[in-house]
Amino acid sequence: MGVFVFLPLVLPLTAWPVARLAEHHLHPRMATWLLTGASAVLAVCSTLSLALLMVVGTAQLPGNPLPDGWSDPEVREAVPYDEVAGRIAIPALILVVASCARAAWRHRRVSRRAGRALEGLPATSVVVLPDASPYAYALPGRKSRARALAKSRARVLTKARGRVRGDVRARVRGKVRATGRATGGARDRVVVTTAMLATLTGPERRALFAHERAHLTARHHRFLLAVQLAARANPFLRPLRTAVTYTTERWADEEAATSVGSRRIVARAVGKAALISRGAPSVTLAGFAVVGPVPRRVAALLGPAPAARSWPSLFTGAGLAAWGAAAGTAASALSSANSAVTLFVILKAATPL
Repeated sequence: MGVFVFLPLVLPLTAWPVARLAEHHLHPRMATWLLTGASAVLAVCSTLSLALLMVVGTAQLPGNPLPDGWSDPEVREAVPYDEVAGRIAIPALILVVASCARAAWRHRRVSRRAGRALEGLPATSVVVLPDASPYAYALPGRKSRARALAKSRARVLTKARGRVRGDVRARVRGKVRATGRATGGARDRVVVTTAMLATLTGPERRALFAHERAHLTARHHRFLLAVQLAARANPFLRPLRTAVTYTTERWADEEAATSVGSRRIVARAVGKAALISRGAPSVTLAGFAVVGPVPRRVAALLGPAPAARSWPSLFTGAGLAAWGAAAGTAASALSSANSAVTLFVILKAATPL
């Protein structure tokens, strides 16, 4: 195992140049998938390395419940600098787990609060709030248990009777609609205020709605939550989190431009919405009201559409970014796997029957 156990902890240092190359040379959709996947793998690998170091460090503590064979010199020689690294890994791993748990809990709490804030409103895909502050965001929904139960009852009736009579079918549909009205977070929604709509023209409103719907369709909040957790697990991955925040916005911009049919209209809507929403209350859930670097987004929209190739050549800037990220991620995964297997074999041999 040797020094390879430390490799996944420092490989995320290469995230900054890879993130910059991906932002500038890859299609936003490909860049989002690539950077999110790389950050997730690198975060898991670095956490696994901390766990391996913690096992060796914990085995040296007096009174620990681990087998005595785990603290033998042969086992300790498997990890270099075990006396220092093993003890440091214990609080480090606890801090990583606590930070990730706090981020996930905060994400869930804000999601529930946002859903409860819309309870009682019509279950429409667009919610217009009478607010003097101009803002708009995409609110991902969650599947309602009551709605699922109503659908399951309908399926049971269909299988039992061969078909459902019209009156029963109508009652089931009415129950589903009532359930959707009662639960504000049962479906994906675009939330926008009257102040925001008042400052945009008709085409700009369509661009705004297309942009927010693109966030919901592609489930961008999941990408953002994944890179946020990865950055909590390893601070060296923060450049990837920043990059994915930008690429998801660019992805939604390109989808909106395709839907509206004009890149200039989307650029104008993005710039105007960013200017008028300054000072407005921000939503803290990953994927809500993410603005990103507006000047770069507008400049990209005023230029030609990015080429959506499946995988770029190695002899281009895009290929350098893609292959560099893939190589670093593969090296980290192989290093973590080698360390885990080696330590498992050593601990198994040192464990008494």
